[in-house]
Amino acid sequence: MSETVAAIRAEFTKLRGIRSTFVALLLFVPVSVLIAALGGWSAKGAIESDSPALRSDFTAEQAGLDGILYGQLALIVFGVLIVSSEYASGMMRVSLLAVPRRGRLYTAKMTVTALAAAAIAVPVIVVSYLVTQIALGSHGASIDASGVPRALAGAVVYLMLMSLFAAGVAAMARSAVLPLAVLLPMVLAGTQILSVIGATKEVARYFPDQAGMRMLTVDSPHDAYGGFAVLLVWTVAALAAGYLRHRRWDA
Repeated sequence: MSETVAAIRAEFTKLRGIRSTFVALLLFVPVSVLIAALGGWSAKGAIESDSPALRSDFTAEQAGLDGILYGQLALIVFGVLIVSSEYASGMMRVSLLAVPRRGRLYTAKMTVTALAAAAIAVPVIVVSYLVTQIALGSHGASIDASGVPRALAGAVVYLMLMSLFAAGVAAMARSAVLPLAVLLPMVLAGTQILSVIGATKEVARYFPDQAGMRMLTVDSPHDAYGGFAVLLVWTVAALAAGYLRHRRWDA
């Protein structure tokens, strides 16, 4: 047990020491808060001008969670880099010399990924929600409105699982190029486009990001639990496949 704790501490040290990975993690803060502020101001203008551009299902409570949907891109990059950077630099060989048991090293790396993502997600999600409500002014909602605390908690779990999913995919690929080329377009636009096309609408509901985002819905707790189950299956599958690749292939 003490060796596993030591491996986790070593992974935290590496996280702080590898600039690209640490910067990707920190980028989640300004991106999420800035998008939250812009979204709130834009929605306030649309409400007060009675603009038809305001979506019919708009609510102040749900708008408070929109910022992290873009901020999550930084955490996906973080999840990919925390694994792939060691393969790219050759540091994985050094890590395996220090921690020969590959299962322990993999567990330590994924534990740090989850803890770091959750640690930064909790304050940023709360601040982003409050920034949106402040920007909405008199149209804003309180943080303890019905369904909001559950949706905020769901957002933390969603971001943690998406970071782990990205890390698992990176462990499978053992590089950053392919995971980033697939995951970023998928989350940014790909699955959203597929979710409005009749032929692919039902299938898109089961993609990891589309399923997981149901955890962020304020009004539909049952959808949130179903989305959590689907995203959890994707995450466990990615981590298991990543571990098999990590265990069987040379560093």
